[in-house]
Amino acid sequence: MTAAGFAAASFNRFGLVNALAQGPQDYKALVCVFLFGGNDSNNMVIPLDTPGFASYQQTRGGLALPQGGLMPIMPPSLGSPFGFHQRFVELQSLFNSGQLGVLANVGTLVAPTTRSQFQQGQATLPQNLFSHADQQAQMQTAMPDSNAQTGWAGRTADKIQSIYGGSFPIIISLAGTNIFCEGLVARAIESSGNPTSLLNGFSGSATSQARLAALQSLLTFDTGVSLIQAASTTTSNALQDSQALATALAGAPTLATPFPNSGLAQQLKQVAQIISVRSALGLQRQIFFVSLGGFDTHSDQVATQDSLFQSLSQGMNAFYQATVELGVAQQVTSFTLSDFSRTYQPDSTSGTDHAWGGHHLILGGAVKGGDFYGTFPTLALGGPDDATDEGRWIPTTSLDQYAATLANWFGVAAADLPTIFPNLTNFTTPTLKFLG
Repeated sequence: MTAAGFAAASFNRFGLVNALAQGPQDYKALVCVFLFGGNDSNNMVIPLDTPGFASYQQTRGGLALPQGGLMPIMPPSLGSPFGFHQRFVELQSLFNSGQLGVLANVGTLVAPTTRSQFQQGQATLPQNLFSHADQQAQMQTAMPDSNAQTGWAGRTADKIQSIYGGSFPIIISLAGTNIFCEGLVARAIESSGNPTSLLNGFSGSATSQARLAALQSLLTFDTGVSLIQAASTTTSNALQDSQALATALAGAPTLATPFPNSGLAQQLKQVAQIISVRSALGLQRQIFFVSLGGFDTHSDQVATQDSLFQSLSQGMNAFYQATVELGVAQQVTSFTLSDFSRTYQPDSTSGTDHAWGGHHLILGGAVKGGDFYGTFPTLALGGPDDATDEGRWIPTTSLDQYAATLANWFGVAAADLPTIFPNLTNFTTPTLKFLG
């Protein structure tokens, strides 16, 4: 069977009708940029008013960045100046032109929590708070008080699959397997940078295609053993998805937007290329997962973040410019997640320890950019937002509110949001205002 034949086999007739019927305004995509290790957002967004910067400089000590190198911004909702990290040249421009917003002090919460409740043991807290593995999982599942088996992207896809999905998976990870993408119904493609990698070893020659066809045939045999049958079905679906995507990408337009050679930028370039063939795949909704690692900065934080933030700023900017080129800037929203932020007070090795609430970036044409959302914490050791007197900010906005806002924009009805985010009903404002 030819490559085109395999591609056609992966679409049912409803998927093909969906591909033909969708208009350009029907499409939306969410792109999660996960910053693994726990990003110290205290050096990402810095107060520039005179008392605020003086306090920052005194508390952060050797981690304090020079004021003159920061990229000034003025969020109107706060009425005082702030500075982005010196490497956020591109993101400063996007903030000032209204495509980038900042959500302040967001993190995993079961319910609203005060410093007094935390210190007196009166709050229900996320399991294993301050643990990398647990907080990474909880940011991806939005279930901080249970051991979840699905991610909030997977559950979002489950909810909207019947409305917006064809037969091709809605969710694609370019950063390996993760719980963020796992749902109960919707399939996901999870790869390390190349979602067509299952086709490695199968060239376009007749012999190679015959081998691929034979493998596909073997996977359809009824073995009578349910576990083997399930594994065969999963492999068969993965091969068909890889072939369908490879065929679609073969006809993709060449992007004129230049992308840096960093790992994050190249993941985002692949996302842009897949978005460019959305109609061929029969999809009106897509969710992507990409990542950047190295944020566990217990030492040498200033130099490490300098490199990481340059990659983040340049990569997210290139991706946004590619969505402009493709005519989908209004329909694609990128956003950051991370394990947690880090302590305001430095440790003894020019780094920081694990903390809790942090600031996150939301980028896209639908974003009401140029402003901060949520409640900015009081940057004072032992202050009202400090859980432990070391600058571990208790989140003032929950992950549930952040993610529910994105899911609602994506197409999930407000009434359905609590089925994806079980703790959302604990918060009086279930969705925020950063998307138009």
